[in-house]
Amino acid sequence: MNATLDLLRTRRSVPPAQLAGPGPTPDELDAILSAASRVPDHGKLAPWRFILIEGEGQARIGRVVAEAYRADHPEADDKRLALEAGRLGLAPLVIAVVSRAGPHVKIPDWEQVLSAGAATMNLVVAANALGFRTAWLTEWMAYDRRVLDALGLDPAERLAGFVHVGRAAEVPSDRPRPALSEIVTRY
Repeated sequence: MNATLDLLRTRRSVPPAQLAGPGPTPDELDAILSAASRVPDHGKLAPWRFILIEGEGQARIGRVVAEAYRADHPEADDKRLALEAGRLGLAPLVIAVVSRAGPHVKIPDWEQVLSAGAATMNLVVAANALGFRTAWLTEWMAYDRRVLDALGLDPAERLAGFVHVGRAAEVPSDRPRPALSEIVTRY
């Protein structure tokens, strides 16, 4: 097998709490984002964009996340609020992938959404190819308008996910995957 196919066949997510620094250098980050943007994109719409969350930005958005959680869960104690505030600060870098799918004369919304998903997966694969580990998550805050507003999403935009990027001391063992006989049909 070649190295690319081997990477695709063996890639595993690593929980954000197990991701540490250093994060990508500026050149590595450019390479990751360039690869992420090289996906099928009918109509050349770029129906996705990226928000980099790192350093002090993680603390700022963490305060918004904790405040939104507190508003919905007034019974939450300080320990739980700290957990919520830290969700996007565990890895050295979190990349929010925003889906900008919208009405178009020729390109259905569904194809634009799929393009955002492909951009997210390319981002994950590119980061892993450079030796980083990732976790692609959404969680409640990906659907919370207060958090999305704080990140600068327009009302029509949606979050494809948060990709946590860092280095891992160890990679978790693989989880069971479906047998090809269960997911492949020949016609």
